[in-house]
Amino acid sequence: MPDDASYLLCAEDSAAAFFGAAACNTDDDDEDGCCSSAGEEESAAASIAELIGGEADYSPRPDYPDRLRSRSIDPAARADSVAWILKVQEYYGFLPLTAYLAVNYMDRFLSLHRLPQQEDWWAMQLLAVTCLSLAAKMEETLVPSLLDLQVEGTSSYVFEPGTVGRMELLVLAALNWRLRSVTPFTFIDFFACKVDSSGRHTRCLTARATQVILAAMHGIEFLDHCPSSMAAAAVLCATGEIASLESVSPGAAVSWCIGLAEEAISSCYRLMQQLVIGNVQTREASITPSAAANLCCSDEALSSHSSSFSSPPPAKRRKRSPPGI
Repeated sequence: MPDDASYLLCAEDSAAAFFGAAACNTDDDDEDGCCSSAGEEESAAASIAELIGGEADYSPRPDYPDRLRSRSIDPAARADSVAWILKVQEYYGFLPLTAYLAVNYMDRFLSLHRLPQQEDWWAMQLLAVTCLSLAAKMEETLVPSLLDLQVEGTSSYVFEPGTVGRMELLVLAALNWRLRSVTPFTFIDFFACKVDSSGRHTRCLTARATQVILAAMHGIEFLDHCPSSMAAAAVLCATGEIASLESVSPGAAVSWCIGLAEEAISSCYRLMQQLVIGNVQTREASITPSAAANLCCSDEALSSHSSSFSSPPPAKRRKRSPPGI
């Protein structure tokens, strides 16, 4: 057997090396702020700028949002798939990144390939299961079996492991095995440090920004925006909810890193503000005034707030896989 095992490695590009190292240090014990030195901050900024330069390589084709709007690709089927992915993410306690990656894989695949048009959307359900399986294998330490991943009551079909496995190979081939995607989560820690250099509110900023990003995955309009713009806009939204932090404009956010565009951040920020206002109005209609007054950016509030995106599904009987797949 050869000593050199490099042939086992996936052919990711060099930018993948920066994925885990680009953000500043946000440990709670770091009293000197997010970045411990100017040199570290400069290095992180350079890494982030390189990732921004290559983020389009991990996005759906540019015409994909328009195809959804024109219903060339069924937007309702996509919406159901996104909702299913978030339900299972909540059920198993997967990382937010896992859910985002699953939707990213699904959108990239749909922008390249047409699925069979079926009234019951079984093909889209199969794609959603497949993409979440791949994302979980990328990010989670404990991954449920393919049958357990299809949580009882969340979809009309349960697909056999062999069926999902064959679909995984199709998705991997379509994505050229490029699963280590650039996402908004690549940037939010770094951007939160730019807003709060003291590090006192970075946990709150990143947690709230994460919630906004997960909520935004439902909307077709956010597909027009690159991950870095979404991350910047989400951090701006989170900043506006913390009274002790000075508000930051999209114009000022451009200075955070080379490659950011004010117009793109502004457009995404407006959409996210509308999304946040809509969610707040819906939530206020369902809670008492005293409970609303007690909502704050604590760990308990953030956990409760996050769970509002999806709740564990009720159990019901499911159909088996459609014949012939």
